[in-house]
Amino acid sequence: MVKFGYFVAGLLILIGVVWMGQGSGYFPYPEESFMINQTPWVYWGALAAIVGIVVIVVTKNAQHR
Repeated sequence: MVKFGYFVAGLLILIGVVWMGQGSGYFPYPEESFMINQTPWVYWGALAAIVGIVVIVVTKNAQHR
């Protein structure tokens, strides 16, 4: 279960970083993506990354109990 928690957290952080990159225009791939240069996706990406960090903390705390 711990490995699954870390997997989900890593996936959320990766997705968040990609969304932030596309929303800010630093990662314009694919070129026809509706997310490129759209500021709301920067915020959604940050939220996804923060949730991923929270999952890591919760998983780490649950592992030590």
